[in-house]
Amino acid sequence: MNGVRLVEPALSFQKAYEEMVQEWCEAGETMVPFVLRLEPKPFSTLIEKMNDYKEGINIPETFVPHSTYWLMNKDNVMLGAVNIRHRLNEYLLKKGGHIGYGVRPSARENGYAKMMLRLALEKARDLGLERVLVTCDKDNTASSKTIVSNHGKLESEFVEDNGNVVLRYWITL
Repeated sequence: MNGVRLVEPALSFQKAYEEMVQEWCEAGETMVPFVLRLEPKPFSTLIEKMNDYKEGINIPETFVPHSTYWLMNKDNVMLGAVNIRHRLNEYLLKKGGHIGYGVRPSARENGYAKMMLRLALEKARDLGLERVLVTCDKDNTASSKTIVSNHGKLESEFVEDNGNVVLRYWITL
C-alpha cells in the first residue's frame, strides 16, 4: 500500500473523483460517506462547499463542521473517501458517529478501508478529539471488522424504525 494517502479535496482531482463516482453509480450502490452524494457540478462549487463545511460555514442546521478526505494511490486513482465530523450532535451520537468512510467497489478487499480509517483517526486526533464514535450496520461485517481492527470497542447496538440494526463502536485515540 505504498503511496496510499489521504488528500484534501482539490480541483486537480476532478477526473479521479468523477471516475470513482461513475464506478459507484454503475454498481448501483449508495455512495458513502454522504458527501459523495453532493451535487458534483460545477466541480469548483463542490470543492468550495466541502471547504466551507470544514470551517462550519453555510452548513445545514442539522450538520456539524466536518472534514472530507479522499484516499488516493500513488497513481492518483481515487480509492475511497472519508468524512470526519468535528463534534457530535444528538443524531450523530446515536447513529452517524464521528467518521464515515467508503471504498469504491473495484478497490474493496485490499485493506484500504482499514488503512483509511487508521489515517482518519490520526486526523481526528489532530482535531483534538480523544475518543471517536464509528457506527455501521450490523449486516456490514466488513465494516465491523475494519472498525474492530482499529481498536473499536462495541458499546451498543440499536434497531432503527425500519428494522435495521446499527452497531456503535468507540475508539480511544
